[in-house]
Amino acid sequence: MKLCTLLPHFHTRSPNSGVQLACHTSYIIIYHDDFKNEVCFFFFFRQMKMRPGEVLIDCLESIEDTKGNNGDRGRLLVTNLRIIWRSLSLPRVNLSVGYNCIINITTRTANSKLRGQTEALYILTKCNNTRFEFIFTNVVPGSPRLFTSVIAVHRAYETSKMYRDLKLRSALIQNKQLRLLPQEQIYDKINGVWNLSSDQGNLGTFFITNVRIVWHANMNDSFNVSIPYLQIRSIKIRDSKFGLALVIESSQQSGGYVLGFKIDPVEKLQEAVKEINSLHRVYSANPIFGVDYEMEEKPQPLEDLTVEQVQDDVEIESDEQTDAFVAYFADENKQHDREPVFSEELGLAIEKLKDGFTLQGLWEVMT
Repeated sequence: MKLCTLLPHFHTRSPNSGVQLACHTSYIIIYHDDFKNEVCFFFFFRQMKMRPGEVLIDCLESIEDTKGNNGDRGRLLVTNLRIIWRSLSLPRVNLSVGYNCIINITTRTANSKLRGQTEALYILTKCNNTRFEFIFTNVVPGSPRLFTSVIAVHRAYETSKMYRDLKLRSALIQNKQLRLLPQEQIYDKINGVWNLSSDQGNLGTFFITNVRIVWHANMNDSFNVSIPYLQIRSIKIRDSKFGLALVIESSQQSGGYVLGFKIDPVEKLQEAVKEINSLHRVYSANPIFGVDYEMEEKPQPLEDLTVEQVQDDVEIESDEQTDAFVAYFADENKQHDREPVFSEELGLAIEKLKDGFTLQGLWEVMT
């Protein structure tokens, strides 16, 4: 999981007015292809655009980011991969939370500047071994839509991981047939395929679909692997001690597996590789993430709900203030600063670190 945090905090001074303003400047690249695994803060309009396969499911107006921007009314966008909050008064103030980072979603009472004591949506996330907490409050009284939309879409995401995650030894086969996922179609079934994971190999069956590649052993259906196209890094023909073989490398996120399969004759192997590469290209152009949830009222397209950021005519002067995302750290029990201690590593006095945290770990959050 990646933390797309951006920002040192800056003060800016308008050359004409001399008025000091607050703003943030982005320095770190957003990873467009991996929104579901990211927590992002303060990104540009072009980085807000949806990736292929991402669908806007719901748009909620008048939502307050109670944790980091209490008192600021904003818009919450719910897609099949993430939730996006954006301030209505200052569009550069925004955040994105990928569902894969979410640990828990609950409803609790929060203190909102716009609503007072009211029920709010609490989202606890983990990214780069750092926990962040987000609190969203619906400024419109009596509307449960904030809770129902986010919780329901996240549940749909959690129950559809077979579309996106590499799986070993799962319940994939029933009566020697592949248990199809919704929207999944079988394009080819190849018998007599050897899995080369052991010295002697295992004879099994290959299924090639529009979503993934599945292999299972003929003698034991539970000995199987499901490889979604989303997790495939490369598909090649390589020489092995068993002769020419189909070799599939999975992404680092899925474990970085190298899986070998023997298909005879060679002509059949070449046809299979050609077919898999073709389906992989089609899938990459329009991925199927499997998050099937629809609202009764269709939201407007994202392009109609966003505006281009206007570049401020300002001069930037850096100061020593804290980074903006610190407000979202999940450290609920901290009531005051911890005592200062001398750090031999830095050669200066610092606030005593919380149990389980290291300077190296905190530095990795920034990098």
